[in-house]
Amino acid sequence: MSKPLFQRVALIGLGLIGSSLARVIRREGLAGHVAGTARSQKTRDRAWELGFLDSLHPDPAACVAGADLVVICAPLGAYAEIGAAMREHLAHGAIVSDVGSAKQSVIRDLGPVIPDGVHLIPGHPVAGTEHSGPEAGFPELFQGRWCILTPPPGSDEAAVAKLAELWRCAGSQIEIMEAGHHDRVLAITSHLPHIIAYTIVSTATDLADATQSEVIKFSAGGFRDFTRIAASDPVMWRDVFLNNREAVLEMLGRFSEDLTALQRAIRWGEGDKLQDLFTRTREIRRGIIDAKQA
Repeated sequence: MSKPLFQRVALIGLGLIGSSLARVIRREGLAGHVAGTARSQKTRDRAWELGFLDSLHPDPAACVAGADLVVICAPLGAYAEIGAAMREHLAHGAIVSDVGSAKQSVIRDLGPVIPDGVHLIPGHPVAGTEHSGPEAGFPELFQGRWCILTPPPGSDEAAVAKLAELWRCAGSQIEIMEAGHHDRVLAITSHLPHIIAYTIVSTATDLADATQSEVIKFSAGGFRDFTRIAASDPVMWRDVFLNNREAVLEMLGRFSEDLTALQRAIRWGEGDKLQDLFTRTREIRRGIIDAKQA
């Protein structure tokens, strides 16, 4: 790329997503300068040691000064505080985006504090691992994954297109979606699986010590996969569930009804119903593999 898309990108939060984005921006030459900040001194020091930033700052206000793109990569519960800290320091014409897994709450918390002339375009790269921290990031994280942008009505089309191009250059496919629709879709594809995984691992933890040791010793693919999901950042997922509670509770209700029907089929030995369910769900998995999202 002959000219960077952005002159200065400010990253607020330097965990898995923030550090991965910094690395791919540096690798692809997408910005002239990458600035970063994080809440803890330990995280800031480690990020600087890893060398994926051009400048490191003690707080959001200093980090966003002069930036034409700001990306919040922090837990959703911190957005209101971050917005208040940076509002007076945002450059006219800058784009403010994020990477959170719920989007209506972003518009709720940041919309009122974003000054006129600054473009709020929430985003969600649907990518990640169970690891966290600056050392967990890698530039290929977004390759072949979806990035969903949820611009509020009336958003500047040029700003949306410019942000979309950044994510395309990072390897992502782009989808534009209304924020409420995003939250309902992600409640079933991401949030519900995580809360189920946390619950199953918690159930195993509550078993008697002798049985628990055998659960760990003989963990096969299913339980092993659940423990991988349940190892995700607890603060991030706490905030996801609290900030997308309505959609998550709706999906939990539907899941509970389906689980009750499954219990009934097992209790009454209805093998045909079980086989039909397992056959239909296997097709979903094949579709995910065909879409290269496995």
